Amino acid sequence: MAGQLRAYRRQIRSVQATKKITRAMELIAASRIIKAQANVRASTPYARALTRAVSAAASNASLDHPLITEKPQVRRAAVLLLSSDRGLAGAYSSNVLREGERLTAALRADGKDVAPYLVGRKAASFYRFRRRDITAEWAGFTDSPRYEHAKEIGERLVEDFGREAAEGGVDEIHVVYTHFVSMVTQEPRVIRLLPLEVVEGTGQDDGELQPLYEFEPSPEAVLDALLPQYVNSRVYNCLLQAAASELAARQRAMKSATDNADELIKNLTRLANNARQADITQEITEIVGGADALASSGSRG
Repeated sequence: MAGQLRAYRRQIRSVQATKKITRAMELIAASRIIKAQANVRASTPYARALTRAVSAAASNASLDHPLITEKPQVRRAAVLLLSSDRGLAGAYSSNVLREGERLTAALRADGKDVAPYLVGRKAASFYRFRRRDITAEWAGFTDSPRYEHAKEIGERLVEDFGREAAEGGVDEIHVVYTHFVSMVTQEPRVIRLLPLEVVEGTGQDDGELQPLYEFEPSPEAVLDALLPQYVNSRVYNCLLQAAASELAARQRAMKSATDNADELIKNLTRLANNARQADITQEITEIVGGADALASSGSRG
């Protein structure tokens, strides 16, 4: 019994140490999620306004620009997959990877080759474990992305989109990321980034007056300058949405782990108390038995 009691106490100390770690990670995620939410709120209006402007400019311009024109035959599609660098975030990475697998299967069913562009070590590990080819990868900033990261990714995507598929280029670009809805809900989503399609409302259904555009020096020059900014802003907003979702998922996961540690400590404490009481009862029984034996031997003598 004494050995069992020591084992229970050792387990309690181990769980208490784990609880301190999970509690600290929960508090860190809770403190960082506020800034992440603010970044999402700050970037979303700009991304929407730029999307509306590019969509309206493209629809009002009678030109054949490569970033807004559907290619007659799509042979190779890029999939930008936004995952996390670290674990301990519940099902965050597995959900976005599962959504990426569905998109990849759908693209291949249409006869398209898929070129993976991966953000986050979890996605890279997922692909390497299955010995799949990776076109490009970025890591080290998933929970705190900056615009420089989005610009680097966007420039690579636009560069590959401008090349022919036979030369290693892509004919269309899709993004798989986790959209931050609330602290409780985060949804894996898929958007097609290029060729340009209207993914936000243009204001025609909510009574807003639509702006009239004049192109200076020319529609081609305006779209050449505007569309890369559109790609960068959309990628940046997706990175911020994914970062906020990752922190929210990690906070929930660490809170659940802390609560489970509390419950486990209570159960182990109860078992330790039972073992200690059993030890005391056994010792009392042995003492009483010894006293009775001495009394019996004394009466016979």
